[in-house]
Order: sequence, then structure tokens, then C-alpha cells
Amino acid sequence: MKEATGELNMTVITIVAIAAIAAFLTFFLWPKINDKIQGQWDTIDTTDPSHN
Repeated sequence: MKEATGELNMTVITIVAIAAIAAFLTFFLWPKINDKIQGQWDTIDTTDPSHN
């Protein structure tokens, strides 16, 4: 029973760690990445001669 409890604890720790990394990426890095993508998109739109 102790071994099963230990495995469950490691599973919970792993899930919490993955959730923490996902939250960090979402709240801190995604806005910067999105701004850079949007800036590149705007540059393409203004320099494209076929763009109306």
C-alpha cells in the first residue's frame, strides 16, 4: 500500500508541476510572444504590395 501511495504522490507532484509550467508560460511569456507575432504580421501587411 505504501508503494501505491508513493506512486500516487509522484503523479500528483508531476501534474502540479506541469500545471505550474503551463501557467507560467501562459501568463508571462505568451503576451510577449503574441506581441512579437502581431508586430511581424503588421510589418508584412504594410510592406505587401498586394495588400489593399
